[in-house]
Amino acid sequence: MAFCTRAVSAPLLFVCAAILSGQQPESGTAPIVQPGAPGHDGKALSPESVRVTLRAPTREDTDFMQGMIHHHSQAVEMTDLMRTRTRNKDLLALGKRISISQTDEIKFMRQWLEERGQAVPMDHAHMQHMAGMNMQGMNHMDMGSMPLMPGMLTPAQMQALAKASGKTFDHLFLTGMIQHHNGALIMVKDLFDSPGAGQDGILFDFATDIDNTQRAEIEIMKGMLNKEKR
Repeated sequence: MAFCTRAVSAPLLFVCAAILSGQQPESGTAPIVQPGAPGHDGKALSPESVRVTLRAPTREDTDFMQGMIHHHSQAVEMTDLMRTRTRNKDLLALGKRISISQTDEIKFMRQWLEERGQAVPMDHAHMQHMAGMNMQGMNHMDMGSMPLMPGMLTPAQMQALAKASGKTFDHLFLTGMIQHHNGALIMVKDLFDSPGAGQDGILFDFATDIDNTQRAEIEIMKGMLNKEKR
């Protein structure tokens, strides 16, 4: 996903358009031109002069991204259980949607942190993937040492979910994921309530997208629970 338009000034919007379309600037191609004032010629710019400077994150910005990686990782773990625990097609489809979107968002959040020189949480699967590679100079942190974020299931809740199957699993998954999603909404609210936080345009768009997406999914899951009662 791309969050570009808030991060740059008007003369650079056309650069963002190229980035969003998947094009990368190449040396030797047409010059980058900054539009001039009415009646004046534009100004040719070098690639170095249009390089976007990343906004330094606040402590709350970094905590949000690190915590949300931890939060998303548990949601993906929950959806992984579905393959052998339920045959509910609607629930499986929702679980696949959650797994794909949150896995992609984890990748984005790791990149956001790396680009700003912040510690990147790694779950066990990612640590195994990095095993054998040269870890020197990498700025990372083990998610096992992080506390539970708002809405995350406790170890006891995760154990109960892992042992359940059929309709019992469906019910525990839906109630647990609603709890989980509501926790993410709290994290977004806390970010925007913190003075000076959430001002990075990319982070603002990302957090807003999380809020909108998870509110919609909560309503879908509430509808599934209501069907159980009929």
